[in-house]
Amino acid sequence: MNEQAGLAMAASFPPAFDGQRKTRLLLAGVLAGAMLLSACSTRSLGRAPVEDRGAGSARPVPGAVDTSSVKLLPGAENAGKPGYYTVKPGDTLIRIGLDTGQNWRDIGRWSNLENPNLIEVGQVLRVAPPVETTAVVVRPVTAGAATAVAPAQASSAPAAATSAAKPASTPSASGSAAEEDLPWIWPAQGQVLAGFDEAKNKGVDIAGKAGDNVVASADGRVVYAGAGLRGYGNLIILKHNNTFLTAYAHNQTLLVKEDQSVRRGQKIAEMGNSDADRVKLHFEIRRQGKPVDPAKYLPAK
Repeated sequence: MNEQAGLAMAASFPPAFDGQRKTRLLLAGVLAGAMLLSACSTRSLGRAPVEDRGAGSARPVPGAVDTSSVKLLPGAENAGKPGYYTVKPGDTLIRIGLDTGQNWRDIGRWSNLENPNLIEVGQVLRVAPPVETTAVVVRPVTAGAATAVAPAQASSAPAAATSAAKPASTPSASGSAAEEDLPWIWPAQGQVLAGFDEAKNKGVDIAGKAGDNVVASADGRVVYAGAGLRGYGNLIILKHNNTFLTAYAHNQTLLVKEDQSVRRGQKIAEMGNSDADRVKLHFEIRRQGKPVDPAKYLPAK
């Protein structure tokens, strides 16, 4: 109700209407009009809301990645470095050992794994032995001590020369001629069912009957004996030196244990069809973890 409406209402009252009540209504109309005008004025003069753009209320940048909750996997700082391996989907420590030419237990120890069965995609593992440094302590030597040491040095020289003349029993990691010339033999006597194919068959498949002998192709040490590698069934992996591994898969029975030393020709398993479509031996030679054609190393049949 505004002022004009109040005056109009007062004028419409009959003459007989009580004058005092008429005056009160007129004042009420005027007061209501004044309040309405005041409210309109306050609304029009009110200040627009202001957004505080100070540093304390900064909005996140669109597309930015919040790294505060990103989990850094063990060894991430070594990704891409020589001697390290980044875990991929489907990897197991046994497969990584076979693919890198190392004992899976050594990889677990070098990588400080509390549980070798628990590795994560993206985790970085050490797959080469750490370089050990030996501290050299230099002590002053008196004249008397030098005289006493000299005969010992002289007596040890022939022994050193003799040992140097012999072929090294532990070749270098890069692979020496002695390592390449290992006296390989066939691990089973059956016919070859399938030859080496780098894309489809990483070794050779040899036919036989259940229970036929499977023998070590060269001297070595058992670095794995079990059924933990999918597609290989009951598997034995031998490490022969710093360059070569051999794998013997689909066996019926395993006759050796991990860390056991074996000789060339020693029976290590019995042929079977574990995780295979028929009785056969799948045999691989791995050079520094990479599958190579066994036919290039084994004697002709």
